[in-house]
Amino acid sequence: MNRRSMLMGAATGGLASGLWLARPAAASPSVVTMGSGSLRGIEADGIHSFKGVPFAAPPTGTRRLRPPQAPQAWDGVRDATQFGPKPPQPAYPPMVAELLPPEVNGPGDNCLTLNIWSPALGMANLPVMVWIPGGMYEYHATSASPWYDGSGFARDGVVLVSINYRVGAEGFLYLGDGVANLGLLDQIAALEWVQRNIAVFGGDPGNVTIFGESAGGLSVGTLLSMPRAKGLFRRAIVESGGGHHVSTPKTAERIGQRLAALLGTDARRDAIAAVPVAQMLQAQEALRGELLTNPDPAMWGEIMLDGLPWEPVIDGDLIQIRPIDAIAAGAGADVDVLSGSNTEEWRLFLVPGGAIDAIGVAVVAGTVAATGMPVERVLAAYREQQPEASPGELLAAIMTDWYWRLPALRLAEAHAATGSGRTFMYEFAWRSPQFGGRLGAGHAVEIPFVFDTLGNQTERLLGSGPPQQLADAMHRAWGQFATSGDPGWTAFDTHRYVTMRFDESPAAVDDPMAGQRQLWAGIR
Repeated sequence: MNRRSMLMGAATGGLASGLWLARPAAASPSVVTMGSGSLRGIEADGIHSFKGVPFAAPPTGTRRLRPPQAPQAWDGVRDATQFGPKPPQPAYPPMVAELLPPEVNGPGDNCLTLNIWSPALGMANLPVMVWIPGGMYEYHATSASPWYDGSGFARDGVVLVSINYRVGAEGFLYLGDGVANLGLLDQIAALEWVQRNIAVFGGDPGNVTIFGESAGGLSVGTLLSMPRAKGLFRRAIVESGGGHHVSTPKTAERIGQRLAALLGTDARRDAIAAVPVAQMLQAQEALRGELLTNPDPAMWGEIMLDGLPWEPVIDGDLIQIRPIDAIAAGAGADVDVLSGSNTEEWRLFLVPGGAIDAIGVAVVAGTVAATGMPVERVLAAYREQQPEASPGELLAAIMTDWYWRLPALRLAEAHAATGSGRTFMYEFAWRSPQFGGRLGAGHAVEIPFVFDTLGNQTERLLGSGPPQQLADAMHRAWGQFATSGDPGWTAFDTHRYVTMRFDESPAAVDDPMAGQRQLWAGIR
């Protein structure tokens, strides 16, 4: 079976397997009608696409820095052939920007939109996947990226939805005033829209899988833990995410107050909402500069190490405890979960700008100390694994495990211990040849393989010849999981720790992180 003939018919009475027997070559209009009005999209090669569809009202004016509100209904047929604007945000950090495809849209007011790709309209009852992009909760990797094109999933019998949500202070400003985690509320509003409307686009609202990477993966882990999100999805895929990264109210409020000071206003929501967006973004960049140049733990608390000043906050309402602790207590127990990470995540942040060669032993030791682990014990363990590694390479390995791989593993452990839903684990190990091969299996390298979008402006990240057979395998596994809850390998448990390692020749392995999980036990 190749990538153009994935079996999806078992879950849809054979419908999906017959949808692409004959497809027109030319694009033609597709029109659907739902509660808020009619949409005109495009049908091409048997795939219907609708873009820039509002799931909430523009977060401007009196709605700025407030929970999402329902979109206005419209008369006539609304054009849905172009992506909507992305949420307001600063420019991407240079080390990341050079690897990303060119932007296809800029920021704008009507940013709370989603996009849909489907092989069939009407009551087709196809599985649905909802993609939550990453970007450090600050630099929204817009859902319009060609890496996130949903045509591959639609071709193979899945309705793919990608969403936008507010980031930075617009999405995660906390002032202790009863309003918090607006970006997560945006995600919930999008999932509620899917529940109400996706059947019109051929999807089954009872078979929704959420998936995301980086801040998107962290969002998935957080949504899994949240009572407010219960019932909005049946399955969850956590790519380079987990359930550890949230702020305490005290830290988040200090950051909100510092932002207000940089803006020259008092720390009231209405006062900050009156500040022009451009000024807000300048203050955000200044605040991030302070984090990088003066990482004072008295100011930054847990943010000092994870570097996410706008991550979700434990507000006591939407998020009551750390997501990983909620999952360990049984939250999301009935959801099927696929969790994993990349083997060399942190190289994305150190290799492109050359920082990996400028790091000394003192920086590595200081970072380990900040985690709460004995410095010599950790350094000795990682030196034993990589005896020829430079200090920068050791830091990359340590932070890969602390930041991404261990949280992904702990989420799988917690869910497997309490859940009636099944748990699966993966590791992405294929090494990008970029930067003389030093980028390796870095952060985000797996995304075009998951979406089967190799060649969609992926050369900067993956080089000129990434293996299509690996994209076939990952894309098929993600689609099978969304359809049936089984990606095609043995479920995870805390006896064997079975993990599917995706490389040139994918294979299931037992307990690939045995050393790390034992080394970091009790700390991470």
